Amino acid sequence: MPELPPASQRPRHIAIIMDGNGRWAAKRGMERSAGHQAGADAVIRTIECCDKYAIPYLTLYAFSTENWKRSTKEVAFLMNLLVDFLDQQASKLTEYQIRLRVIGELERLPRAARLRLQQQISNTAAYTKGNLTLALSYGSRNEIAQAAQTIARLAKAGAIDPETLDEASFAGYLQTADLPDPDLIIRTGGEQRLSNFLLWQASYAEIWFTDTFWPDFAEPQFRQALEDFAHRQRRFGGT
Repeated sequence: MPELPPASQRPRHIAIIMDGNGRWAAKRGMERSAGHQAGADAVIRTIECCDKYAIPYLTLYAFSTENWKRSTKEVAFLMNLLVDFLDQQASKLTEYQIRLRVIGELERLPRAARLRLQQQISNTAAYTKGNLTLALSYGSRNEIAQAAQTIARLAKAGAIDPETLDEASFAGYLQTADLPDPDLIIRTGGEQRLSNFLLWQASYAEIWFTDTFWPDFAEPQFRQALEDFAHRQRRFGGT
């Protein structure tokens, strides 16, 4: 196994588009729900990898605004899976001292899911070793539009001067205002697009695509992504 890059060459913030659950299940002649269940196990493995390799920020694209278009049965299963995951894996957040955060249109989630999320957000608020952000009912275009609407209302009320607005101050109105931008975005499942995920925040992120379906994503793929990242030259628009 290749030597792991030094900490200075590793990303601080990894964001993952967890894709391929359905195709993983179909390949095995199983229901899509089995793929989602296996995907939950991959989440735990990834949290463990972040702890092992000292990656302090992890953001997971768990449920997009577009995912509401899926069948009622599948959406209900995913929401129940979220509740079960929060109930069963709360000890992992404590074990690794991980603070839970959530971005997205949370008001659209079922009450049980909202309550579990609020409980775990409160329970982990003081943890500082790691940060797990779940993007739920999230769409980046909508996030940016909502930020613009907030700024417009404040400007109309005379609370801010729009002439002073710049990239940094605009970012302060996004749901990720208290998070660093992702350094590395990983997408599993073979597709090569961002799918409305962290479009503003990903401006200078490195992107790593893998054909591995999300349920099969484990430490070997995680290390491969870190090794690839370490060999890239991040110029941030310079030379």
